[in-house]
Amino acid sequence: MDTPSAGYAFEYLIETLNDSSRKKFFNVSKLGGTKYDVLPYSIRVLLEAAVRNCDDFLMKKEDVMNILDWKTKQSNVEVPFFPARVLLQDFTGIPAMVDFAAMREAVKILGGDPKKVHPACPTDLTVDHSLQIDFSKCAIQNAPNPGGGDLQKAGKLSPLKVQPKKLPCRGQTTCRGSCDSGELGRNSGTFSSQIENTPILCPFHLQPVPEPETVLKNQEVEFGRNRERLQFFKWSSRVFKNVAVIPPGTGMAHQVNLEYLSRVVFEEENLLFPDSVVGTDSHITMVNGLGILGWGVGGIETEAVMLGLPVSLTLPEVVGCELTGSSNAFVTSIDVVLGITKHLRQVGVAGKFVEFFGSGVSQLSVVDRTTITNMCPEYGAILSFFPVDNVTLKHLEHTGFDKAKLESMETYLKAVKLFRNDQNSSGEPEYSQVIQINLNSIVPSVSGPKRPQDRVAVTDMKGDFQACLNEKVGFKGFQIAAEKQNDIVSIHYEGSEYKLSHGSVVIAAVISCTNNCNPSVMLAAGLLAKKAVEAGLRVKPYIRTSLSPGSGMVTHYLSSSGVLPYLSKLGFEIVGYGCSTCVGNTAPLSDAVLSAVKQGDLVTCGVLSGNKNFEGRLCDCVRANYLASPPLVVAYAIAGTVNIDFQTEPLGTDPAGKNIYLHDIWPSREEVHQVEEEYVILSMFKTLKEKIEMGNKRWNSLEAPDSVLFPWDLKSTYIRCPSFFDKLTKEPVALQRIENAHVLLYLGDSVTTDHISPAGSIARNSAAAKYLTNRGLTPREFNSYGARRGNDAVMTRGTFANIKLFNKFIGKPAPKTIHFPSGQSLDVFEAAELYQKEGIPLIILAGKKYGSGNSRDWAAKGPYLLGVKAVLAESYEKIHKDHLIGIGIAPLQFLPGENADSLGLSGRETFSLTFPQELSPGITLNMQTSTGKVFSVIASFENDVEITLYKHGGLLNFVARKYS
Repeated sequence: MDTPSAGYAFEYLIETLNDSSRKKFFNVSKLGGTKYDVLPYSIRVLLEAAVRNCDDFLMKKEDVMNILDWKTKQSNVEVPFFPARVLLQDFTGIPAMVDFAAMREAVKILGGDPKKVHPACPTDLTVDHSLQIDFSKCAIQNAPNPGGGDLQKAGKLSPLKVQPKKLPCRGQTTCRGSCDSGELGRNSGTFSSQIENTPILCPFHLQPVPEPETVLKNQEVEFGRNRERLQFFKWSSRVFKNVAVIPPGTGMAHQVNLEYLSRVVFEEENLLFPDSVVGTDSHITMVNGLGILGWGVGGIETEAVMLGLPVSLTLPEVVGCELTGSSNAFVTSIDVVLGITKHLRQVGVAGKFVEFFGSGVSQLSVVDRTTITNMCPEYGAILSFFPVDNVTLKHLEHTGFDKAKLESMETYLKAVKLFRNDQNSSGEPEYSQVIQINLNSIVPSVSGPKRPQDRVAVTDMKGDFQACLNEKVGFKGFQIAAEKQNDIVSIHYEGSEYKLSHGSVVIAAVISCTNNCNPSVMLAAGLLAKKAVEAGLRVKPYIRTSLSPGSGMVTHYLSSSGVLPYLSKLGFEIVGYGCSTCVGNTAPLSDAVLSAVKQGDLVTCGVLSGNKNFEGRLCDCVRANYLASPPLVVAYAIAGTVNIDFQTEPLGTDPAGKNIYLHDIWPSREEVHQVEEEYVILSMFKTLKEKIEMGNKRWNSLEAPDSVLFPWDLKSTYIRCPSFFDKLTKEPVALQRIENAHVLLYLGDSVTTDHISPAGSIARNSAAAKYLTNRGLTPREFNSYGARRGNDAVMTRGTFANIKLFNKFIGKPAPKTIHFPSGQSLDVFEAAELYQKEGIPLIILAGKKYGSGNSRDWAAKGPYLLGVKAVLAESYEKIHKDHLIGIGIAPLQFLPGENADSLGLSGRETFSLTFPQELSPGITLNMQTSTGKVFSVIASFENDVEITLYKHGGLLNFVARKYS
């Protein structure tokens, strides 16, 4: 794909940073005069990328001018965008790299050079995202699920075996306690955990201490279970240019992106330009809090960027969000996030950029900002953006950025007017719409019990939960009979008797990823735990508690600040690094709890500081799940129930019988700020850098091939060459008519990618389980769908396998459907397999917002491999609609005001549709049914690029043909 030199059309804008510097940049502020000065900052970043990459081939001058004319062209034109880099995480990164490996095979078969297939864009891949908890403090004696799959027979899990041991206090004068004495030291085990190459610090005198048994056990099992996947990643980093793998045991994608990978300003061959990123995760938006333009586009589009193609997007509207006032002492950054999320969702910012300005912005730290921008997927914006300002620069200095680099960064950003200043005499940019949020109006809140957008003020929690018990089954209701709402079931656990009731907390997970990466809330949780322990409060032992930091840095400051042993004392012991509970990888509940829940038909609760709480995600027996800030997770765990009014009811009693209320142990903002300033320090970021660059013994000693083509193991159940390219031809075939297609699933509104895409553990009675069993694996070796994303056979069988899937053909939640030719009720995969053997194409009928939630490429790839040719819905989540097109599935839409019910469709008909060879965006087509009904549908293609991709059978085929 030879193209003219990028940027040649605007070489006249190139300037030197200063008289003594060799650094150059495109001074886009001189392009268009006052037009540039009123552009939102986020659009200025798009413009710079367009100018720098303009070659009149992939990026045309017309595209540059359209961006410059944003005020009149917004929402009306498509523009390309070349991000500076790509970020992959293991869940979605492994299928991307598997697709690259398979594309090399396909290109070779078509006569091309497979060596040409490699990322053209710098790509970082983190492998810690899918941590599964086999051990927690409560479950340390339980037999683990060692997994391992095909590797279970390979012998030892890893060459490293560390035995925890006590280190004596050496009598330093600054020591405030003893490492090996006292009840706290004896009962909480070791005080901290950290990855190899990073010393763990005693909280009393900052001396190294060993990792706790819990972390070591989970790391051992994870490395053994995922060895084959890690070997594939290592092969990828060796044979593909521009691919860097972040070693396991370092941290999850969101955290590492913030703490290590972010540049803010790129420098490439002395050319300066803004940092920007897209990746295979919806929470890439977190970096927008640093003034870095980035968002998640899913695996399919990301692969295109990795191959040197731009992301195509409709020039977005930009909503200006003015922040004023300041929040009160009891409000955490999480409350600010939930408050802003609800407000933006109500305003309606779907498919738009949001840009923050106003006096309230300067009062927010960078970590506050990243917490807010991280929640973009929950309020539907493509991204939300905080321009770089003095607060950003101070943060970067605090985290170890080179001073000279910071100076050139500031000079550059000011030269191109990308630096925000409260005293900016030229005023704020012009926005599509301006909304105002007063931070004074935000109160402490949680979200639940089934959706992240359903915010509940903590003061209203008890009444809201009671209302949920009364309401009909739905997004908020459980419909528990009035006479059963006060039922209590006794359980015996570890020699004591406890009582469970509706609202009892059985899972409490502090997770410092995504919306809880903010040190202030993690330290608040630790300080609250410290005060609770000192007051004699405890967490009931049957509650599955866990602490999963997003990176080793979190462990470091929890340890060095001295709060980690108190968290451990309450059961919040570090289990490892990754999503864990947030994606359903929690340790199993005790048999006593499970029996009580079943006996009393109890609505028990999970409370976690994650960002998703869809029903059934944490555990199928826990019906109510609440998102809360880390300190509130600890508080609800101590209370043992969500059915409590913290203002009037105590958390518990101290040894003297005195009631202890939440306000008695809630740390003040001043306390948290003091600890944060003292312990969230430069050394933590330096340590992370060292960890990434040094790797660890397990990773460094791991053997992997370095051949041009990956040596696929036909017996592998982890890594398999996918079938996307099986019928690939050098030229695309003419569009085929969909003839007499059956409906695979008849779905309602708000079907999420959680319902579609395989996630979490593999159920023993599922189609995926049958596949693995037939290959000689036992249930304890199944591992999770996340770990097996490199095997299309497993992932296809796990598509639509969510136990909460409601298919109208079945009439109740179940991963089932009807195979109409035979009338059988079957697992979705089994029905689709029969249809494919019979040569019958499939479609899906759905309601509004089909494909909402996280961007997941397997939510499109899975249906495609099931034989789905089209989806007919009332509306789509944009990212998912883009994925359908990218894989070759036609996104069809009912006419406004119409749906399956209004048209009298039962879903039992067969459907036929002809595509004209000359498709156009938004074209209306005629759908015919076997009953004789004919109705119009919209082919929901937004531009010519999407039509081109669909004609090629999807993005993968399109790109492969470019290399053939």
